[in-house]
Amino acid sequence: MVSEDKKKSILIRLAKIEGQVRGISNMVNEDKYCIDIINQINATKRALDKVAMIILKNHVNSCVTNAIKRDNSEPIIDELIDVIDKYIK
Repeated sequence: MVSEDKKKSILIRLAKIEGQVRGISNMVNEDKYCIDIINQINATKRALDKVAMIILKNHVNSCVTNAIKRDNSEPIIDELIDVIDKYIK
């Protein structure tokens, strides 16, 4: 679970990212310089990566920690490793 404060922060970040994506669409539509578009795409990707890391940190601090305390950590750690593997590929 994500706390209400953390959820609000994540949703604000995602709204900004949504605006960035709309901005990229506008740049393409307006035939802006390719490198400028690519730079905006990279900025958007970095912003999404930041949101992913916030959620991942929360997952480790809550779900994974609770599973370890319950001595039922193997499945959730396997799941964590799988998602990290997919994320870095």
